[in-house]
Amino acid sequence: MDFTFSDDQNSIRELAYQIFTDRASDEFLLAFSRTDDTYDETLWQTLAEQGLLGVAIPESAGGTGFGLIELCLVLEEQGRRVAPVPLYASLVLGGLPITEFGTEAQQQRYLPALAAGTAKFSAAIAELAMNPALATSVVAKRDGNDWSLTGHKAMVPDGAVADFILVPAADERGQQSVFIVDTSAPGVTVQAVEIGLSGSRAAHLSLENVKLGDDAVLGQPGQGADILEWLEQRANIGHCALQVGVTEEAMTRTAAFLSERKQFGVPLGTFQALAMRMADCYIDVEGIRSTYWLAVWRLSEGLDARAEVRVAKWWACDASHRVVSSTQHMHGGIGADVEYPIHRFFLMAKLISYSLGNAGQQLEQLGRLLANDDSLGFRALEV
Repeated sequence: MDFTFSDDQNSIRELAYQIFTDRASDEFLLAFSRTDDTYDETLWQTLAEQGLLGVAIPESAGGTGFGLIELCLVLEEQGRRVAPVPLYASLVLGGLPITEFGTEAQQQRYLPALAAGTAKFSAAIAELAMNPALATSVVAKRDGNDWSLTGHKAMVPDGAVADFILVPAADERGQQSVFIVDTSAPGVTVQAVEIGLSGSRAAHLSLENVKLGDDAVLGQPGQGADILEWLEQRANIGHCALQVGVTEEAMTRTAAFLSERKQFGVPLGTFQALAMRMADCYIDVEGIRSTYWLAVWRLSEGLDARAEVRVAKWWACDASHRVVSSTQHMHGGIGADVEYPIHRFFLMAKLISYSLGNAGQQLEQLGRLLANDDSLGFRALEV
């Protein structure tokens, strides 16, 4: 079995690495953190100009016609630099489902703008990981030939800058549909929410009698549950891709730090305790990588990947905590300095770990899958 990437995939990875490295340097990120800006529009436009925003968009809709694997390679490089662009929300939560379920008219309306960087997207799916008692909801009612949406959605990823948000809503029969909502439409209110020191901007979304036509329904009316299950798997995999970049770069930087910093006249890296901790970090990073790529491959091949996605996200949540905690700790006191680069990896890793379900919640979902389908148990053991 050939596990190597194709020439095109390697070229995409190298291009993404070059763009993120050139722009999102430590010096730039430090200066950027001292501004009131949340996202780097210059970097966003560079990604558009180089075709990376359209990497998973069909050529007929202005993209380059690749898929999930290539998109994950770009996300890894973003995570490696902790670059401040809403790539995950727009490309994974917005672009992928519109590409998969959108009509030809919807694809032609939305995807070229995404590929060109003139529109940003997100999806209101944070409640998928919430306690049902805390979940928010939107009600969709037929209003003549149109729809009327009313309700609330909490913590929409990068929703503060989204031009369009995919919103699941239930009708009077309890059937869910997914609507593409223009955030500038009458009745739509977007309240920005900053997530801690990470600086990311989520949003609370309120809809008050928002009028939409049938052309705003993604897929078919009543297909929302299937779309959400499809999207949740890819959303979790997008988090895993980011986490690989975050944890691997934190580990690499720490290895270099320990090789240079001396105590008692010798490099810290020669201390056995620290060397063993670095070895543990390496094992954890490879665990995240291997489980996530298995899940990506199964999704790309159209195979059932429900168990593999849960296993990969559990690794991305559980192992990442050990990696970023260890790497920050091994930097000593300077690791606690919010203006020293290593802290960004800690914050980004923790944000990912608590998005769409933490480690415990992923295990709970995996347990339910295994209890309901014996065949999944054998695959989970293989992972």
